[in-house]
Amino acid sequence: MKIFFALLLPFLMLSSCSNQFNKILKSTDYEYKFKKADEYYANKNYRNAEQLYQELFPVFKGSDKFEELYYKYAYCSYYQKNYLDAENLFKSYLGVFPNSSKAEEIAYMHAYTFYKQSPNVELDQTNTIKSIGMMQGFINSYPNSTRDTAANQIITKCRDKLEEKDYLAAKLYYNLQLYQAAGIYFSNLLLNYPESPKGDQYMLMVVKSYYAYANTSIFMKQEERYGKVTSEYYDFADRFPDSKLLKEAENYKNLSQNNIKKIQDEQIKTPAKL
Repeated sequence: MKIFFALLLPFLMLSSCSNQFNKILKSTDYEYKFKKADEYYANKNYRNAEQLYQELFPVFKGSDKFEELYYKYAYCSYYQKNYLDAENLFKSYLGVFPNSSKAEEIAYMHAYTFYKQSPNVELDQTNTIKSIGMMQGFINSYPNSTRDTAANQIITKCRDKLEEKDYLAAKLYYNLQLYQAAGIYFSNLLLNYPESPKGDQYMLMVVKSYYAYANTSIFMKQEERYGKVTSEYYDFADRFPDSKLLKEAENYKNLSQNNIKKIQDEQIKTPAKL
């Protein structure tokens, strides 16, 4: 019997809370409703708080309490992880209260919602790109903000995610044996992320990709394409002279030069027919 009541108790409490909230909803005492909404908000019951704030919008619009209501209502969406709704509410807050003392905070939160909507690296990164732009816009608007450090950190995280996505695309082309495309994609990684600590890894993959491309090409194209491997190696040596991967890249350069010599020797032995 004790076990039965122990199991029943949570349901009774839930039913009681539900009945109490319904009474608040039906109340026509708007000050009381506002007070209860704030209590729910303080207790992190954002669902109930949001519902009450939403009902109170037309009641307090234009009053001195409207900004506080709007502020908490926007955060209710954010705390419930409804980031798209929060994005729109933070944006509209700034439109309604452009001179608010909370404008900087809300501008940051508006930018931050794009970051929170940034998906896994394998998916479309539109919101990641938007997050970079929004955070940079925030820094430009509030150059002395204490939030600028956090904004820069988010920009770095977003760029790292974009770099990872581009790397996975380049790696996929290599694994699919589409070596020319892989060489182009790894080269683009170097162009798009020149400060990346993985730069020498990308450069090695450029060399490897073009070597594999030359190796699998028809005979008449191989000399030119092995020459591309050699030129990419020298680019590697110029950019990353102290890289631990340089020796491996040099091996592909040596193989390419040996293959070029073999091709040229073969051409001497087999002169073109008139």
